[in-house]
Amino acid sequence: MPRNHEITAWQPLLDEQGALIEPGWARHQLQAYDRSRIKAPKFRIKEWDYYIVMSDEFGVALTISDDGYIGLQSATLLDFTQPKEHTATILTPLPMGRLRLPANSGPGETVFQNKRVTMRFSVTPGQRHLTCDFANFLGNKPFSCDITLAQPETETMVIATPWAGSQTAFYYNQKINCMPASGVARFAGREYVFDPATCFGTLDWGRGVWTYDNTWKWASGSSVIDGHPFGFNLGYGFGDTTAATENVLFFDRQAHKLDDIEFHIPADSYTKPWRFSSSDGRFEADFSPIIDRAAKINAGVIMTDQHQVFGRMSGQAALDDGTKLPIRDMLCFAEDVHMRY
Repeated sequence: MPRNHEITAWQPLLDEQGALIEPGWARHQLQAYDRSRIKAPKFRIKEWDYYIVMSDEFGVALTISDDGYIGLQSATLLDFTQPKEHTATILTPLPMGRLRLPANSGPGETVFQNKRVTMRFSVTPGQRHLTCDFANFLGNKPFSCDITLAQPETETMVIATPWAGSQTAFYYNQKINCMPASGVARFAGREYVFDPATCFGTLDWGRGVWTYDNTWKWASGSSVIDGHPFGFNLGYGFGDTTAATENVLFFDRQAHKLDDIEFHIPADSYTKPWRFSSSDGRFEADFSPIIDRAAKINAGVIMTDQHQVFGRMSGQAALDDGTKLPIRDMLCFAEDVHMRY
C-alpha cells in the first residue's frame, strides 16, 4: 500500500473480526463506524466530540466524551490578552455507551446534562450549533455560550489508523477546520463575541479502541490568507501510520496532503519557542507560545500529562501545486500529550 493512501469509496470501517478494513486517510467520512462491530470490551471504547472556537483575543473549547470506564465533559475559556485560561470538568463514571454519541459527524445531536452542566452540539445541514450552561464554572460564577459554526461544503481530514500490536485497536478521526464562528460566550459579567469574519471553529471527532499507553502531538489552526480560508492539521505519535499521516493543509476548502511533520519542542519548557519542519519541505514554521494549558493526573491505572499550548505561528506552507503561502502571526495551538488509560 502506498504512503498516504487515500480512501475514496464508501465502505464499513470494521470487518466482522473488528479490524480496520482499509487504513488510510480521506477527505470526507466515507467509512461507516458501527459500534456493534467492535470486538473489544466496552470499557476500552473511546468516543468524543471536541470543539475549539477562537478569535484573536479569546477562545472557547467544549468536550463531550465517553471513554469507556470514564467520561470527561469539559468547558474551557481562554483569554489570550491576559493571558489566562480555566477549564472545568465533570467526570462521568462508567458511561460505556450510555451517552449515545452519534456514529458520524453529520446531522444529529451530541448531548450531556447533569445538575451542574448542560452541553448540546446540534448539527444540521450547513451549520453546527454549540450551547453550554456550566454552573460554578469558576469562583461560584457560571459560564455559558451560544455559538454557531457555519460549515460550507468543504474537504476535511479523516484518518483510519490501526495499531500494529492489536487487531481490534483502531482510531477513526475527523478534523474539520475553518468553520466561521458567530455567537457569544459569557462569564463574570463579560461577553466574548465571535465575529464570523475573523473567528473560526474546529471539530475533533474521534471514535475507536486504543491501546493502554500512548503519546501524541497535534497542532491545528484556522485563519484567512488574502481573503481565502486557510488552516492546517498536523499530528503524529501513536498507532501505525504506515498507510497515512493526518498532516493536511486546507485552502479554499480543499485539502492538500502533507507527508511527515516533526514538532521541535524545547526540552526544558513548553513556553519557549517551538519549530515545525516537514519531510517534504512543504511546512516550515516557528511557534511562539502564549498559554500552556497544562493538566496532570496520576490516579493508579489512569495517568495523563497534557500540554495544549496556544500561540502564534509564522512561516510558510506549500499547496499541492507548489503555491507557497505565507503564515504570519497565526493564532493556533499545538499539544504534546501522554496518556495511560
